[in-house]
Amino acid sequence: MMKLKMPFVCMLLITLLFSCIHTNKTVKEVKVMPPFSNSEIDAKVDALIADMTMDEKLAQIMGTRLRDIMVDGKVSLELCRKHIPYGIGHFCQFSSRQEITPEALRDLVREVQHYLMTETRLKIPAIFHEEAITGFATYTATTFPQQIGVGCTWNPDLVEKNTASTAGNMRAVGATFALSPMLDLSRTAHWNRHQESYGEDAYLTSRMGVAFVKGLQGDDFKTGVAATVKHFAGYGTKNNSEKVLYEEYLMPHEACIKVGGAKSVMPSYGVYKALPISANPTMLQQILRRDVGFDGLVVSDYGAINQIFKKYKQAKDLPTAGAMAMNAGVDIELSSPTAYPFLPEAIKKGLVTEEIIEEAVKRSLIMKAKLGLLDENPKIGTDGNLDFDPPENRELAYQTACQSIVLLENNGILPLKDDVKKIALVGPNASTVYGLLGDYTYQGMRSFWNQVGFDANHPKLITVKEGLENRLGSSVEILHERGCDWSARLDAQIDTTSFGDDRLSQLKLRTIKGLPQPNLQKALGYAKESDVIIAAMGENLYLNGEGRWRKGIGLPGEQEAFVKQLIATGKPVVLLVLSGRQQVISNISSQCAAVVQAWFPGEEAGHAIADVLRGTVNPSGKLCVSYPSTEQDIEINYQDGVSTKDYVQYPFGYGLSYTNFQYDNFNMASSAHITDDRFVVSCNVKNTGQRDGTEVVQLYVSPVDTEISMKSILLKGFNRVDLKAGEEKTLHFKVSPQQLAQYKDAKWFVEAGKYEFKIGASSADIRLSGIIEIQGEDLILEQGRQVFFSKNEIN
Repeated sequence: MMKLKMPFVCMLLITLLFSCIHTNKTVKEVKVMPPFSNSEIDAKVDALIADMTMDEKLAQIMGTRLRDIMVDGKVSLELCRKHIPYGIGHFCQFSSRQEITPEALRDLVREVQHYLMTETRLKIPAIFHEEAITGFATYTATTFPQQIGVGCTWNPDLVEKNTASTAGNMRAVGATFALSPMLDLSRTAHWNRHQESYGEDAYLTSRMGVAFVKGLQGDDFKTGVAATVKHFAGYGTKNNSEKVLYEEYLMPHEACIKVGGAKSVMPSYGVYKALPISANPTMLQQILRRDVGFDGLVVSDYGAINQIFKKYKQAKDLPTAGAMAMNAGVDIELSSPTAYPFLPEAIKKGLVTEEIIEEAVKRSLIMKAKLGLLDENPKIGTDGNLDFDPPENRELAYQTACQSIVLLENNGILPLKDDVKKIALVGPNASTVYGLLGDYTYQGMRSFWNQVGFDANHPKLITVKEGLENRLGSSVEILHERGCDWSARLDAQIDTTSFGDDRLSQLKLRTIKGLPQPNLQKALGYAKESDVIIAAMGENLYLNGEGRWRKGIGLPGEQEAFVKQLIATGKPVVLLVLSGRQQVISNISSQCAAVVQAWFPGEEAGHAIADVLRGTVNPSGKLCVSYPSTEQDIEINYQDGVSTKDYVQYPFGYGLSYTNFQYDNFNMASSAHITDDRFVVSCNVKNTGQRDGTEVVQLYVSPVDTEISMKSILLKGFNRVDLKAGEEKTLHFKVSPQQLAQYKDAKWFVEAGKYEFKIGASSADIRLSGIIEIQGEDLILEQGRQVFFSKNEIN
């Protein structure tokens, strides 16, 4: 009898345990994304693979550069026959190394595709891919603000419009694939790629990333451009916490895949649990394909597979490195064939199978089929004259720059008054294009990676000085003198051997080529006779970006000392910061009449800045990152609450306006069931000032019950609300209980309990709040996270 009781007791305990947890088998998805392939594509691709030699298969899973088949700027048929006799998967960064007209670029692509479709046995076109983080990275194309600035717009709709315009430009020359967006969360301004991020928060980055993907891809891969979400996952951090990885660093990628429909992923150069991501089956097979459910194409970052052998020493040679990456799930090696040509050798050694390689080949060809490249007569580019920077694109660039600018301090000096008749415009970023551009812009790639100059008139880049002159006209006198350079001493000659904080001296010097020596005393003289001083400080293209590291994150060189001397004149100083990261300005900000953070604002920078300063545009930007008060090299995340508070000068979500907004009439039910679709959190927002303005209303949640293992505060919704002076609107956030999901014990849970929802103007400026009890049994999301965002209404 006792033998029967023990199993019964065990079963009873298991039943009691799981009675406390409700399993949701019918999770509501935001939208079911179509699969990567279908029966028609499968049949076409399978037929191709069945007829392929190993050389032809390998060609489809590698990339190359146009330079390898060109002589003196022209395509060489001899080199094509030698270098790509079996075809090729991708041509990498094909346009950012060219300085040719859009029409010539299109014709170049057509010429290469003609060779592939007429002289190779299988006649398979290549994918031409490029960077698109700030627009199509090519000569004459619209240059949008860098992503960290775009993050401060909190405007996904604008992002979608921008990337739709980018897709139009790319398709016009035959490009079908982008190595964008960058979705890494960045929680330290010390990281040299910080500027490419949408900031520190997973929710905001996910919203912006999904918009980016939707705009770029459109409704049909055959007319849009395939987005590649990168860098999967947790790049730029030393995180090894599974919970943080799943809940935060994974979320933007997952949302772009499940909500945005992204079908291409790029693993990072980083390491997870001691193994490089490109050789990490836990990251790529388990997390990406099994847990997230990704069914698309995985492309390597440039040279990443080689690093498995050369940098990380995880492989004894290149055949082993290639086999490790292939087995982990990297389908295509970019940018040039280094390890994958050795895969036949790896097969002979038993390191990889031909079946696994064929899976990668199939995914490569499926992507080409989806993009229309395997159609009978694929459309390569658009006939006729091409304009890559039409007025409608420049308007988008202008609006994005305006909305990205964050007003950090203002004692009433801004907007500039009518009695301002003389402005001293000083500082290294006052009259240069080098402080307007982010990394992976066409200009940045050409000048840093290629080490050649760029044409600042195609597209036309508007400097701060030009913008002020264009907008203010002859009614205001602008006295301009740099006064200092980015990193040279204030009163010394420029040291041509050590100028600047970055590594490449020839690039440091290009920023000041042709400029007169800065004159400190002249600048101070202008300051003393002016009504207002605009001090344009910060960084340039060579002080920030991949491959460029600075010591510290304060204003470079002697800029802070220069600002202190300007303050000492007694004239009001407007500190204008153009940079790819937050600059530590806590020693001088309170003494300035105003502080404006403009980031790297792109081609329309000068006009956007001028319009914000003079008040024709009311600033609406809100920080997508916490603004540090110290140069201490630590990760800062508003979600950690008081633990990093002492290191923050301006909190996440912060930004001033020229008007004021009043929040009231908070409304939310006292309870909701854990299986409910949505519950509503609402409030009224009123513009109580004299100017029209836009407020970014932010919804946060904090756990009330101490046993809930959630961060102390998390963003769960936001909306830009346009309000005329005196106007009031009601904002409704429709929140799903599934937005409260947490990852624990290898499962996604929603915990029942009490939560406080907070509505504020920043993460530290909470105006309204209320507590709701999520009732029912704890919920397991068997299909994983499916609902990411609140749904918003304004009336």
